[in-house]
Amino acid sequence: MRSPVESLKINDLSLLIVEPSSTQAKIMCERLTTLQLNKIEVVGNAASALRYMLDNQPDLVVSSMYLPDSNATQLVQTMRSHQRLQDIPFMLVSSETSFSELDPLRQAGVVAILPKPFEIADLKRALYSTLDHIIVDENALADIEVDNLAVLVVDDSATARRHISRVLTNLGIESITTANNGIEAAKMLNDTYFDLVVTDYNMPEMDGEQLTRYIRQHSSQRSIPILMVTSEESGTRLNAVQQSGVSGICDKPFDPQVVKQLIQNAFSE
Repeated sequence: MRSPVESLKINDLSLLIVEPSSTQAKIMCERLTTLQLNKIEVVGNAASALRYMLDNQPDLVVSSMYLPDSNATQLVQTMRSHQRLQDIPFMLVSSETSFSELDPLRQAGVVAILPKPFEIADLKRALYSTLDHIIVDENALADIEVDNLAVLVVDDSATARRHISRVLTNLGIESITTANNGIEAAKMLNDTYFDLVVTDYNMPEMDGEQLTRYIRQHSSQRSIPILMVTSEESGTRLNAVQQSGVSGICDKPFDPQVVKQLIQNAFSE
């Protein structure tokens, strides 16, 4: 993890491209080169990618969805379960649009999901998001007393809880408590004071919308800011989430700059 005093230039990043098509890999490298990135390694399958990462940890893995020996979901899940690889940022580049195929990747905490073909501007934003994931900026929320900010992160996925917590930590927030679902979070809120709740939407037992309504109607902390993190695409459901009383909604992938702005907005109300 790098400190904020280091350069924030995206051309300092080292990338591992996982792409079985030599043509697609060449196109990707050419586009990265236009952004002056030259620390690029290319492999054609998941096994080679894992071997490379164990020997030469890259700053970012960029993978296509379907690989000869696996797929991007299995690759990122393997990375997230390995102590040495679990914090490496992951980006998907794919023409896949199926919610059921993409949602596991969103839940695993990818920095971006780019379509094929993608625009250079989208790639650039994703690379800057990578910097936000690997560099700690303790002054990111300088106008908020983050040293005393107690945050409750609620998500049924351990991988997602860890990813969200890391993003918050990189913004200078140190006091982070986690809950597995809405029921567990509700009990915690009855016993402990928090300054902010960051919750997933889709959870068993009690989902994010139900948790928000409980907090707003029954909790002793009814005015606490609540950020909802979701990969939900249904406009009707998102409208219901907004009506439940959330302070802000953040899409998965979890963009640190968006989270930073939502937190600032929540505490300026």
